[in-house]
Amino acid sequence: MAGSVTRLPLEGIRVLDFTWVVAGPVATRILADQGAEVIKLERQPGPLGARQTGLQGDLHRGKRSIAVNMGTPRGVEIARRLARVSDIVMDNFSARVMRGWGMDFASLSKVKPDIVCVSMSGLGHTGPRSNYVSYGPTLQALAGFTLLMADRNGQPAGYGYSYADMSGGYTGALAALIALWHRRRTGRGQFVDLSQFEAVVSVAGPALLDIAVNGRDQSPPGYRSQELPAAPLGIYKCRPRGDDDDRWLAISVRTQVHWESFVSAIGSPAWAYEAKFRTLYLRMRNSVELDANVARWAAGEEAESAMERLQRAGVAAGVVANGADICARDPHLRARNFWGTVPLPDGSTTHVTGIPMKLSATPGAIRTPSPIIGEANDYVLGELLGMSRAERDALIAEKAIWPT
Repeated sequence: MAGSVTRLPLEGIRVLDFTWVVAGPVATRILADQGAEVIKLERQPGPLGARQTGLQGDLHRGKRSIAVNMGTPRGVEIARRLARVSDIVMDNFSARVMRGWGMDFASLSKVKPDIVCVSMSGLGHTGPRSNYVSYGPTLQALAGFTLLMADRNGQPAGYGYSYADMSGGYTGALAALIALWHRRRTGRGQFVDLSQFEAVVSVAGPALLDIAVNGRDQSPPGYRSQELPAAPLGIYKCRPRGDDDDRWLAISVRTQVHWESFVSAIGSPAWAYEAKFRTLYLRMRNSVELDANVARWAAGEEAESAMERLQRAGVAAGVVANGADICARDPHLRARNFWGTVPLPDGSTTHVTGIPMKLSATPGAIRTPSPIIGEANDYVLGELLGMSRAERDALIAEKAIWPT
């Protein structure tokens, strides 16, 4: 109908968000982007304007914020009242925390039978480690990823950004939607016991399959091909781009035809015709010397132009993107309008990561920036819970609520 406004698919769903750090906020951000009203319950006050830019600004865009002192009986009472007018309660604490507040599913379902409680603990609510506190890097080490991420010399390369948090966050959002669908069919809520450890173990890929089926120990793959044999195979540093000295090119040459195309594309250097590089078998046996030759060639090349030249020749090659490539130079992300922009109170703007799925009828939306801590105190206490101004002031006076 002309002039009608398309509703986002999760409009009308309210999420009480106890999550913190990264994994949990990723899950609730996904729900907020699709229209859910996410009320982030802060457990401590913050300085004015805190958490509106950077990682935290990205994680909490589109949410509301209320600052509740859960160390007081009145604070816990407010949280319980808010749970009663919510559809989902999400946390990523260790298993015992919500139970200690009486905010676990067993307690909340007595007063709201259709409540969905999603607990994204590190290791789940059962098993010998259920009460352990964990973070993404810890879970990656437990899952074997840290061992597998090593350089040619076997030295651990580190975990980089904690993608365990991403796997946990996306799994958490999916679990919430599955539980909501069940509630729609039955009218009943349920408890979702999500182990972030199991979420990251499940994406270990070929290594997990090799262990499960063949019982083989896993060692760092380095630059060994996990598909077909290849040589040259690896990443090679290219010449700087302006002041950016972090330019690398990934190359994989698997067949004799590809080798001949590669040699022609790099200018047919004399070393490429030496007997030791005549076949794939010989190139793999002499990979150290081969890599040294390729590295010398790459050092004089601009990464993007070398990639394009090799790809035109039919050789598998690609720039190893760094932060500047992804944020400022990637033409594909730019064409798909991936990067979102949200306004800040001072009139400036900040960029946030976009929504990776594009629904044709109900695309998500990045609607608001990350809220100032406690920004929605009046809305939540007054409009949702029906408290008068005097009652709200009394809560602030007794430090059950922190003012903005």
